[in-house]
Amino acid sequence: MTTEAQIRVAIVDDQQLVRAGFRMLVESQSDMTVVTEAGDGVEALERLAATPVDVVLMDVRMPKLNGVETTRDLVGALGDSAPKVIVLTTFDIDEYAFAAVKAGAAGFLLKDVPPHDLLEAIRTVHGGDAVIAPSTTRRLISHFAALLPDDQTPTSTALAALTDREHEVLLEVAQGKSNAEIASSMFLAEATVKTHVGRILMKTGLRDRVQLVVLAYESGIVRPRPAT
Repeated sequence: MTTEAQIRVAIVDDQQLVRAGFRMLVESQSDMTVVTEAGDGVEALERLAATPVDVVLMDVRMPKLNGVETTRDLVGALGDSAPKVIVLTTFDIDEYAFAAVKAGAAGFLLKDVPPHDLLEAIRTVHGGDAVIAPSTTRRLISHFAALLPDDQTPTSTALAALTDREHEVLLEVAQGKSNAEIASSMFLAEATVKTHVGRILMKTGLRDRVQLVVLAYESGIVRPRPAT
């Protein structure tokens, strides 16, 4: 496989040992290569502006500029051409994770994720999908969506452009369901579900299904279930 075909990865973390471990893992794969590293957000923005990158492994807590701010600035500056960002957190529910997704990250993983899962996440994100597992999405949403005001109502004009079927699919996505799970519950082909999700993303102008989940809860079209 040629270098041009490899997934270009950037590692942003303030701990040199962590960066070295991720580099070793990524470089062990024939379809990936680490093209740059940074120890804080400010350095990351400088390096990413000068180096073409496909996927960024982004630590949340860093000096000078944290992972959320760095992701927001990166996406804001580069838009659709920005690299996909995987935010790495230390804890199962991190207060920065939700903000990172809103800032434009493709998802998040725990730092102790099994090596195989991290590598597959890089490939998945590079392919245009999100890397937050449905079960993790549900935990994240139940934690943060509970903070929404009770009287919040839908205000997004983008939602008005959705067809009835697309609205139904969005509701399923908002529950953290995968395409396969949605296909099963709605008696559709998985390819059909994927098409619907793609159209929803296009109409709402969002990057991935993770941001669709955020939109669904922030707009009030779905509510977190009360704790039992």
